Amino acid sequence: MSARPDCRIVLTCATPTGSARVRQLFGNRVEHVYLPWDLPSATRRFVQYYAPDLLVLLETELWPGLLDACTRSGCQVVLANARLSEKSRAGYARISSLTRRMLGQLTLVTAQSEADAKRFVSLGLDPDRLRINGSLKFDHRMNNDQLSRARQTREGWGERPVWIAASTREGEDIKVLEAFAQALETEQELLLVLVPRHPERFRSAEQLAKSEGLLVQRSSAGDGLQAGIQVLIGDTMGELTYYYALADIAFVGGSLVDTGCQNVIEPAALGLPVIIGPSRYNFQSITDELIAAQALQVVDNSIELGHAVVSLVELPGLRQSMGERAKQVVARNQGATERLTEMVIGLMGRSGESILPEGEHRQDYS
Repeated sequence: MSARPDCRIVLTCATPTGSARVRQLFGNRVEHVYLPWDLPSATRRFVQYYAPDLLVLLETELWPGLLDACTRSGCQVVLANARLSEKSRAGYARISSLTRRMLGQLTLVTAQSEADAKRFVSLGLDPDRLRINGSLKFDHRMNNDQLSRARQTREGWGERPVWIAASTREGEDIKVLEAFAQALETEQELLLVLVPRHPERFRSAEQLAKSEGLLVQRSSAGDGLQAGIQVLIGDTMGELTYYYALADIAFVGGSLVDTGCQNVIEPAALGLPVIIGPSRYNFQSITDELIAAQALQVVDNSIELGHAVVSLVELPGLRQSMGERAKQVVARNQGATERLTEMVIGLMGRSGESILPEGEHRQDYS
């Protein structure tokens, strides 16, 4: 926005949770609406009304109706921060004619990794329209107010070890609680901060922990941590940085169930040792790099998760070294946002020109 203050920006989403987050982050600095259903009549009217010059889609949000409407209107389309797991590639390959048409309507694709780039090319994307730019998530800015509040909160807990299970998905909370019960046999003072991914599951996570005989408190209750509490439910929105900053060890959810893992970069950026389950296709290249740096551990089940947490509690040197390596991985991968901004600004007002800067050549992704 600051790079081109003259531009009108319309930011869309599809869920009330996303809408609330947009308003929290941007207020009235952008125009915010819901994206219509991907029906030809709806997307055509939507594009006619807003008359965009440039559409930026994120990751794998390919909508054939919207792409058709933009193509007819002359709007350029960028697929930014693009990722494509092997599972998703196989799905798109089954509808190859539609996939090739959609990819042919894209002006530019900025892929997160070389592996993602190769998968897009295998589906028919012209390599001349492709750049490897890294992940925008590495450029996440920490909320300093949340970090400060977390430090103050943590001071009141003394030396008690804290483990966070963040962004857990349906069916994952019980596995985390099983691992926690196992860890408590060795580490009686361990505190679990459990943060479900979706707000509608805050209550069910609380009830599940209570049914396991654990003493539970919701973060929204305030008044500090009550005596004897074993599980703190993170039930406030937009405060994941705060919850991560409370912890010594991070488990990132969506990985002990087959949903591909949630964002591992934020705990890594905070210098936390990271544990995930085996399902990680949404963050394959990033987790590969963290694993190679010995900054992330993969476990297969709740028993292994419990053992991993206990080991990291008992070995502060290992905990610190994993955390430092995680921060280093994040630091050396930053800059994707600035590079993307430059490419997007370069496309504004251009039509029919090569998107590669002079002197850059087509890369072989075969």
